[in-house]
Amino acid sequence: MYSNGTESLIKQAREIQESELQKFYSRLIKLLQGKEHGHETIDSLQRLRVIVFATKYTRTLPPELHKSLLWLLSSPVEQLQVLSSAVLRETLPLAAQAENYDQDGNSQLNTHAAAVLLAQAQSGDDLSALCTQLLRGLDSRPSEGPTTHLLPHTLPIVNSILTHSPESLTEDNVTLLSKKLVDWLRYASTTQGGGASSGGFFTGSRSRQPLPIAELDGTVSGDFFTVLCVGQGFTEDQWMNVYSFSMLRHWLLTFHSVPIADTDDRSEMDGSVVSVVSVTSSSSRLLPPKERLREKAFQYCQRLVEQSDRKAQKKTDADLQKACLVEAVCILDSVCVEDPSFVYRVFPCIKALFGRLSSDLSFARVLLPVAQFYLNHGEMAAVDCDCVWNLVLGRFPAELFNDPFLAHELLRFLRLNLENVQLRVPQYIRHFPNLLKFLAWDSPAVIDDFVDLLPSMVTSGTALELLHTLLDLPCLSATLLLQHRSMCLPISDPGGRNQASVNAFRNPTFRGLFLFLLRGEAGTGDTIDRLSTLLELLSEAADWPRVVQCAQTVPILLHIFFNTVVNVADRSLLGQVLLVMLERSSLLLNIPKYITEIHRVFSRQLINLCKLHPSLVIDQSHELLEFAGATANVYNKQEVYTHVVLVLGEYLSVSYDSRCSTKLITSCFETLEAVLFEITSSAPRPGTGCPAPRAITTLMSALAKLASRSHDLIPRVSLLLSKLRNVSSGGFVSWCEDDEDLDSILTLGEELCALLKMPGVAQSVLNPPPHVTAPRWHQDTNAAMPLQLRALTRLAQAHASHAQHTPTSPSPRTST
Repeated sequence: MYSNGTESLIKQAREIQESELQKFYSRLIKLLQGKEHGHETIDSLQRLRVIVFATKYTRTLPPELHKSLLWLLSSPVEQLQVLSSAVLRETLPLAAQAENYDQDGNSQLNTHAAAVLLAQAQSGDDLSALCTQLLRGLDSRPSEGPTTHLLPHTLPIVNSILTHSPESLTEDNVTLLSKKLVDWLRYASTTQGGGASSGGFFTGSRSRQPLPIAELDGTVSGDFFTVLCVGQGFTEDQWMNVYSFSMLRHWLLTFHSVPIADTDDRSEMDGSVVSVVSVTSSSSRLLPPKERLREKAFQYCQRLVEQSDRKAQKKTDADLQKACLVEAVCILDSVCVEDPSFVYRVFPCIKALFGRLSSDLSFARVLLPVAQFYLNHGEMAAVDCDCVWNLVLGRFPAELFNDPFLAHELLRFLRLNLENVQLRVPQYIRHFPNLLKFLAWDSPAVIDDFVDLLPSMVTSGTALELLHTLLDLPCLSATLLLQHRSMCLPISDPGGRNQASVNAFRNPTFRGLFLFLLRGEAGTGDTIDRLSTLLELLSEAADWPRVVQCAQTVPILLHIFFNTVVNVADRSLLGQVLLVMLERSSLLLNIPKYITEIHRVFSRQLINLCKLHPSLVIDQSHELLEFAGATANVYNKQEVYTHVVLVLGEYLSVSYDSRCSTKLITSCFETLEAVLFEITSSAPRPGTGCPAPRAITTLMSALAKLASRSHDLIPRVSLLLSKLRNVSSGGFVSWCEDDEDLDSILTLGEELCALLKMPGVAQSVLNPPPHVTAPRWHQDTNAAMPLQLRALTRLAQAHASHAQHTPTSPSPRTST
């Protein structure tokens, strides 16, 4: 949303009259024709920017104003460049204006002018012509001038075109630029630009000799120039070296599969010969441009890896080393993907780099591209990759869970390579407790990543532990905070905030509980027996913002978990999942909204599981009846309890499972009967509210359904329902505060009593067969319904056709 002042300016710009606009154009032209451009000129350009931006259609400026703005693109004042570029990008080019500008303005081309050229290109042909004209200038002799010449700005423009319209580059463009990239990368000058004095009091300007480039540690460089070389100044070809390296990976990734025909360099070599030559690299000048660029890219990146081992004198240079290492390893990976023969030449370099950096976690973000290289080529090179994955999936999340950049890049790496990771990295599934630490620490930032990753973590072997871990995520979040605080706070700090939790974390008695939450691998123990103790220790963490944020993401992940587990688990495992749901419904960190949402998820998924596998009700009947028989669950877990009773009444039937006996039905009936009698014959316990009306009606319906399957129980349920009606007619009812809810409960009781007087009808109504609850009469050829539907359809079509061809009689008003 815009501020009030901004909205007012936009409204004025949209409502400006044409006459006023022409006067404004004339005044601005006079200002731009002046020798100096002050604040008035800048204010007028800013107003013009708002005017051309505020309308939904593109304006055409007067030719004189358009030309003046083009000249401003080469102004020494950058603010004027920015404003003129912004205006021109929002306007239509004049006829032949772009072509004239390309011819006259190339010597002053800069970033802002390039933005105008790209914005005003009307088609792919325009972009292709622009590329040809820009790249043609690469063969021209460099001028003696500053770096504001055309050459330094060519590659950024080409890179932008490469991003948005790679098809605009012709085969000749690709060949030419590949050759130039080779020259800039490998053959840049090795002396400092600008000239440097060799020292001495009597040394004159004639004796000033250019000094050689230096390494980041200050020593003289003995090899070719790279982005990690330093000096007092850079020459133009050295700047082009830097620009070339910055776009090299993008170039290789875009055109790695584009065949480049170059009759001058290829010399009719077949593919096998090219591969052999690329491996030996003894005569790289005989290679075609594409293969030669790969060779020089390999040499350049190999030198960068060597340079990164030098001790940088400045922190900024050390950061530059890390950034260049990331790019270099990514480029080497791209080269090996294009030509697998490079793998055997590159792997020793990558292996040595990993060995040098793996002990220093400050290089964690550098090691992720190394892991990508091992993932892509480790199998081909037949190397052991376990050390890489133990580091990336083990130490990184365990020790750097609070690094947001690493979390983003590591999770992105897993998402982009999920299929290969599942296939080639067995440690991935085993380390899911470690990876979830990123989610526990910064849930809002990484929830999208785990929405994609979580299904891959659900297997028959991890399902139960993963379910417990997801429910314990708020506890893990609190434990990570305690771990972080315990390292920051002194051992004895009586006035510290949340000192009780910190002391519990440091207490050796409870150390095992916290270590289990902080475990790095799955299957390393169980703490369910002492979970209530852990929840009590972390009770004061229920209102910590980071813990609350984490708890808000758990319901989303639980839905994903359950939707996945039904596809990978058998009935036995799903039965264990159901038991975990019943058990954990009372073992959750005491965050009120969190508990309510988890119970809602459990209720929904309980219905889905039993609907998918009705036999689960028989398999876990003992646990379900034990849960349903606990009166306290009616008050504490109303949502879950209601749905447990619902599945018992719905699926405890011989029509779903032949193992369902009369004894089991009677046992379930007696359990539910006792609960319903208890909650409707006495006042609620102090501190608890009235039972939910839905729980009462669900109990009544379940009892009626069970009685309809075992007719001996009908008198008992009828007697219970009649007692319920008699108690309610006596006046005040302590177990229901709302009169409307009470009327609904009594009405349902009367309907069930009336229905149970006809056992045959009750069984059909309360236990309808599947073909009744899910009718498919419109598809059943043996039923009369399809015939009736077809007949009605034909009658409707005939009536519509008759009405269409019958002429309409004129109305009396028309005829007169």
